[in-house]
Amino acid sequence: QVQFAEFGGGLVQPGGSLRLSCVYSGIQFQNFAIGWFRRGPGKEREGVAVIGDSLAGAREFYQDSAKGRFFVSRDDGKKTAYLELNNLTPEDTAVYFCARGLCSGNCNYRIAEDEFNFWGQGTQVTVSS
Repeated sequence: QVQFAEFGGGLVQPGGSLRLSCVYSGIQFQNFAIGWFRRGPGKEREGVAVIGDSLAGAREFYQDSAKGRFFVSRDDGKKTAYLELNNLTPEDTAVYFCARGLCSGNCNYRIAEDEFNFWGQGTQVTVSS
């Protein structure tokens, strides 16, 4: 059974940092991308970043709101992906989700929900002083 689970959320002050983890199981091969999304209070879920298939170079994709502040990485030996959040603002308050990409290989991602499946339950990030 394929499962994704997010960890590492919490309360952080503006300007602070967090590192979220996405642990997956039930997948034998790592030829898939991992996407990060978030849903803020009263908002639709939106894409944040993607790290691509490791066998295709693990390319990184970021939404404009994340560029320069958020960074994705993955450790396939640990079956874990990471999302590093820096210089956080209250607008980054949201539940953060990870999911498995549907495209294998050298894919270009829009970071849209229809490109992913097997969603985790999410981890809450709250940015407040």
